[in-house]
Amino acid sequence: MTDYKTVFGSLEDYAKGGVHIVDDDPKYYAFSNIFEVASQAAPYEKIAVGKNLEYVLEAIRAEGTSEWRATPHDEFALVMDGTVRIELCDPAAELVDASAGGSVTLDEEPKGNSMGTVTAQRGHMTMLPAGKAYRMHCDGVGVVLLQTIEGPDTVYRWSDICQTF
Repeated sequence: MTDYKTVFGSLEDYAKGGVHIVDDDPKYYAFSNIFEVASQAAPYEKIAVGKNLEYVLEAIRAEGTSEWRATPHDEFALVMDGTVRIELCDPAAELVDASAGGSVTLDEEPKGNSMGTVTAQRGHMTMLPAGKAYRMHCDGVGVVLLQTIEGPDTVYRWSDICQTF
């Protein structure tokens, strides 16, 4: 039996990787490395690295403190590198149309009740609940993979980030 070693990447130490096609057409596949994408991103820029219908996976470089955001649907933040603190707020008034997609940037700190703070490290997933507001903070530099719905701040750079054949 072959021995396999699982290696988890980080922003400072990752292998680019790639897709190795055995018996198929490469045009059916896309590959991008979230650590490479985050290493070239602005803090809290939401860069799509995966898409299925309206759902997207966004690679986010967590650095410093993000703006406050509100989401009309649940989002899931998976910390892939670093330690990220997420503040949650139950706003006093609706901040985003319930039929909208993705999260939206808020111009100011929302008025409402604090729901608490989550401190998440590599491998921890945090649910960002529908109708609530959140912001992230990372003392160093981290990487978050956000599962969400395509929204106004989703950035597409397929030609820059995907492996081509």
